[in-house]
Amino acid sequence: MTVTETDIAGTKLPTTVEHVLTLDCPEGPGIVHAVSGFLLENGCDIIDNKQFGDRAEGHFYMRVHFVSEGDESTLDALRSSFAPVADKFGMRWQLERQGSKRKVLIMVSKFGHCLNDLLFRARIGELPVEVVAVVSNHQDHRGLVEWHGIPFHHIPVTADTKPEAEAKLMDLVDGLDVELVVLARYMQVLSDELTRKLDGRAINIHHSFLPSFKGAKPYHQAYARGVKTVGATAHYVNAELDEGPIIAQQVVEVDHTFGPEDLVAAGRDTECKALSNAVRWHCEGRVILQGNRTVVLR
Repeated sequence: MTVTETDIAGTKLPTTVEHVLTLDCPEGPGIVHAVSGFLLENGCDIIDNKQFGDRAEGHFYMRVHFVSEGDESTLDALRSSFAPVADKFGMRWQLERQGSKRKVLIMVSKFGHCLNDLLFRARIGELPVEVVAVVSNHQDHRGLVEWHGIPFHHIPVTADTKPEAEAKLMDLVDGLDVELVVLARYMQVLSDELTRKLDGRAINIHHSFLPSFKGAKPYHQAYARGVKTVGATAHYVNAELDEGPIIAQQVVEVDHTFGPEDLVAAGRDTECKALSNAVRWHCEGRVILQGNRTVVLR
């Protein structure tokens, strides 16, 4: 985000640019001092800071939203200047312009509620994303996607054509410089090879009844068991089906008055909210992946 302001006398004030620095590293003394000192030395002002020291694991996490004078070229200079600080503490880090939109590819099958929710939130600017394509193994949602002015790609998948279908998908991911793949109720299991290629940049959504209610019609199974909560989990995709590192969860209470279709409706709402939160937090640089866990600096 770049801002140019004018004071009361009409004098043009310096242009400012907002950035987000996200980092993690082994826990140790002096990390916050080094980061804040770097920002001070470079004339930056902190707008928001979130940090967490995991004493059990000996690891430190930090996200700093700050503003500096300059223009779009300032980012490269700040990155270059921060590199020695990061090297000193063994940091994994990213420094991005605040508000920059991530290129996102959405995958969907026949259930369209999460797709529709993401497209709407992207359209009104609630999510910092640019949806560059939608891929589906069915044609059901072509009209909705094209109404939003987004390219729709129909890639059918069978057991025999799965390798070819995944190759087409990766061609799109690479060709469009996709930064995040979102499985918005995409009902095909990705191969281990594909999950490795998309490690840390693919998010999936599923109902939180797993593993209790696997297979078809989980909400009907839940109704038969008299469940008292309905929920959903958004997580990173890995080789373990529906067991990747969790980013966001939503739960709503239900009771005996909820029939199967009522549970389905409640489940749709939790799925949409959990997935949109996960996408937003990932794209805002709030999620740091550490093994099978995530730290979300909200």
